Amino acid sequence: MKAIGYRACLPINDPAALIDIDLPMPQATGRDLLVKVEAVSVNPVDYKVRLRTQPPEGEAKVLGYDAAGIVQSVGPGCVLFRPGDPVFYAGCISRSGTNAEYHLVDERIVGAKPTSLSFSEAAALPLTAITAWELLFDRLSLPAQGGAGASILIIGAAGGVGSILVQLARQLTELTVIATASRPESVAWCQRLGAHHVIDHSGDLIAQIDALGAPPVSYAAALTKTDQHFPTIATILAPQGRIALIDDPGLIDIRLLKQKSASLHWEFMFTRPSLQTPDMIRQHEILDEVARLVDAGKLCTTATKTFTPISAANLIRAHQILESGASRGKIVLHGFD
Repeated sequence: MKAIGYRACLPINDPAALIDIDLPMPQATGRDLLVKVEAVSVNPVDYKVRLRTQPPEGEAKVLGYDAAGIVQSVGPGCVLFRPGDPVFYAGCISRSGTNAEYHLVDERIVGAKPTSLSFSEAAALPLTAITAWELLFDRLSLPAQGGAGASILIIGAAGGVGSILVQLARQLTELTVIATASRPESVAWCQRLGAHHVIDHSGDLIAQIDALGAPPVSYAAALTKTDQHFPTIATILAPQGRIALIDDPGLIDIRLLKQKSASLHWEFMFTRPSLQTPDMIRQHEILDEVARLVDAGKLCTTATKTFTPISAANLIRAHQILESGASRGKIVLHGFD
């Protein structure tokens, strides 16, 4: 089968950073589904792994986590899906990735594809939707339809996770949603997704929030450059507030949270599948709920660019855009030649 991988950790401007390869067809066992991949999307984790994780000598590592496709076969332990089912999912960081014609994935982290979306539109959603959902409801511990009289500050709201988090916070909570974005197109994007206010994270956040007259910032989602923004977030945060982060910051001074009895929470959506937690099936449930909300018109896809076909050349283009830090929403690749 066709796949895209890499044999050495190389900068993205090197032609060998990602290469087209051929791999044997995998076979479904246990609770695995064998999925014919129709579309994939890219996330920052893709290029971070590419730059940091050297494949074994003589082997190629296949990246990719988001995918949408059709179940081809199922392992003997499967109970949730059958061949022919259209699905979407975010995979597992400890397994071979989705940048391949056929892919194995545990059914407990797979959802039924939203019927109202194409495979390309659906492929943009899983990793960011799971991350945003877990951040909001598992890490920040918000009850559904809770948060009245409080605000959530979302740093870097125009990116992949932020684009879903803005929608979830607006649709499923009573929070006032304060998004940050620095470019006009990103501001417009956040407003379209439902943010009550959009402020510029390259400016004085404290002064901008004071000027809004919004409810206290009891919750904060630090999605990018957390080490740069952390002192400001700690100042803005209300007493007994909560901060969740997803990036890989340098040193941050958590002592800044002591006086307010504020708390800090990590969100890493691969925890459940990679550590096989007892509640791993929760990601299946989250994706099914996301699909229901999409089909009900309450959530929209965050796909903003689509490249065809799924190839090394197009994945290099996608990684280049992500590494520039100027991406908005999600980049999707569709179909193999």
